[in-house]
Amino acid sequence: MKKYLYMLGKKYLLIIGFLLFILPSCKDDILNEVPLDFLSPDNAYLTEKGVIQGISGLHERVRGAYYAMNEFGTMNWATHGSDLGYNGEVPQAGSGYLNSYLDLNPTFKADTAHWNVAYRIIQRANVLIKEVSKLDPTVFDDGEAGKNLYLGEAKFFRAFAYRNLVSTYGDVPLLTEPVSTAKDDFVRTPAAEVRSQMEADFKFAAENLPEPGKEAAPGRITQGPAWHFLAETYLEEKEYQKAVDAATKVVDGYHYALMTKRFGVNLAKDVFGSGDVYYDLFSRGNQNLAENTEAMWVIQVEPLITGGSQLATAYIFGPRYFDLALTPDGKKATLGTIYNGTYTGINDTLSRPTANARGTDFVFYGMWASDWNNDIRNAKHNIKRTYYFDNPASAYNGQKIDFSLYTNPPRSNLMVDTCKILFPSFIKFFDPQHYILQPNRAGSGITHKDWCALRFAETLLLRAEAYLDLNKPDLAAADINQIRNRANATPVKAADVTIDYILDERARELFGEEWRLIALRRTGKLVERVKKYNNNPACPGAYIQDFNVLWPIPQAQIDLNVGAPFAQNPGY
Repeated sequence: MKKYLYMLGKKYLLIIGFLLFILPSCKDDILNEVPLDFLSPDNAYLTEKGVIQGISGLHERVRGAYYAMNEFGTMNWATHGSDLGYNGEVPQAGSGYLNSYLDLNPTFKADTAHWNVAYRIIQRANVLIKEVSKLDPTVFDDGEAGKNLYLGEAKFFRAFAYRNLVSTYGDVPLLTEPVSTAKDDFVRTPAAEVRSQMEADFKFAAENLPEPGKEAAPGRITQGPAWHFLAETYLEEKEYQKAVDAATKVVDGYHYALMTKRFGVNLAKDVFGSGDVYYDLFSRGNQNLAENTEAMWVIQVEPLITGGSQLATAYIFGPRYFDLALTPDGKKATLGTIYNGTYTGINDTLSRPTANARGTDFVFYGMWASDWNNDIRNAKHNIKRTYYFDNPASAYNGQKIDFSLYTNPPRSNLMVDTCKILFPSFIKFFDPQHYILQPNRAGSGITHKDWCALRFAETLLLRAEAYLDLNKPDLAAADINQIRNRANATPVKAADVTIDYILDERARELFGEEWRLIALRRTGKLVERVKKYNNNPACPGAYIQDFNVLWPIPQAQIDLNVGAPFAQNPGY
């Protein structure tokens, strides 16, 4: 049999050799694969419809990375490793989350996932940019402007991926062309050069994307986000006046404005009996409304269509209240809602969280101290601080849960009670009484509302930071006070505006929305504020050290890069 296969193979090799010999003029056609019955970059982007599919694929990949626990999501908007949060379910080191910077090594799962997903997005963007660049403008309904629109959107996402890479790792390979063959000689490009490319990409996007309100579909990128991230890039480059100018394009150039009056599809349906405009910003159905002048980039979840998705925000940010097993008199502490005639033990307003992202005491208490009773962002319907026993069979039914009521604590480890079982909940991450999946588990922590990846409030705070860097605290205070006035909080005086004050206000307004680690690195405050505010009882100050400002280069990248030296970041 082996002999037969060998002879067969030899026979066909001779035939192929003969054909190549007698048909030399055709050898390029023989060797080059032409996709006829499957999609490839060579044939997928030949029409505007095909290009739109490529753009949709970029959006889908960014959406997935944005909320994935170990890609962009948890390490940024869920605040692990920052001054604002840690994993309350397992607060100890070694949990797989960035509770302790001692765990941050070149094989740390999130470190590798961050690196890989960013370059996957960059590869997709580069392929699209290359193929669209080759097309004649007549392919597009809007000609040259239409072609540049798609190029602008792809370049926006390429720069957005590099935004995270260069902040997290420093010098990284700068790729502006698709990688089409095996490559083992990547080199680290200086961060300044990477930011220069980001600047060019965001600027191209800002000049060629549609104006806000004129995008082809909800969630598509417009000029506003491009100007915003260009301003942020200028801040990173310490070009403060340019940062102000770019942010001002957003502030003065479009219809953006803070929402100051209640709005949306759920008015008169307040689950907690009260609400306000800040509550409405996060209410299901309000993110894409034309009247919502604050939403700048809304990630589309669309659970009921093919390709739709879901968010694990309630799952991540809430406490495991249902794990409080018994009342002080020995009854089940929480019966929850009824499904199929049985109590689920879970409440349909809070769903089923797991305490993966517990806020620090600064988030829950410290940053509200000066305006505890008047700042609407601290209102009871925006931050739930009180939980109640829920069992008519108990004498404690309806009473506030308080661990001091127990003669013997419900658990031997009170740290579990306060880190995992009960702590305040930011209602923005929940979707009360709108959970779709697993009704026996009240949605299992999964929400299906669209989510603002960027709000106008963040642009105002970004410009305030640039004004402060220009030694114009009066103008910085004016931007900050637009937000504080909307929140009914005490206006800040120009003399009191510091970079720490701005970071505090970012936390009050944008907790769980901003990419906190990027803001802390940009302002040079990461190590200082993590040591000061990260009060994880198992890992105080997250054990952060100065060199942890940058993450390690993933070991797999170094090991595979045998064709050129690829230095590790200091300290790892």
